[in-house]
Amino acid sequence: MEKAFDFLSGHKDVAFATVEQDKPKIRVFQIMRQEGHTLYFATSPRKEVYRQLRENPHVELLAMDGDISVRLTGCAVFDVPDALAREIYADNPVLPRLYKRYTDLVYFRLPIAKLDYYDLSPTPPVFEHYEFGEPV
Repeated sequence: MEKAFDFLSGHKDVAFATVEQDKPKIRVFQIMRQEGHTLYFATSPRKEVYRQLRENPHVELLAMDGDISVRLTGCAVFDVPDALAREIYADNPVLPRLYKRYTDLVYFRLPIAKLDYYDLSPTPPVFEHYEFGEPV
């Protein structure tokens, strides 16, 4: 499991899938912070993805590089403390270039419910599945 989390910490750009009216919507998102089994993100409240997450918080992410990929699922939770939101904004060099204030964004966390780690380089390939449970 640690190799999956190490992989994620080195691969911040992920394919991020939401649902709108039973249709998948995917885009590239950046993991802003990783703490244990929880990932943190920021987005504009004006974006389609924000509305989609409010209507249906279930998401799936995929990070891939070479023969290794990590896929995970969870539900977005919009309860990030203000102090942590300030840190996320200050620690990311892109956000201040795009948004004048940290309050121009909404911050959410994604407690990981399920995680799949694939490594296709060895024979046989490595597949590891972990379940952490749905967030409360």
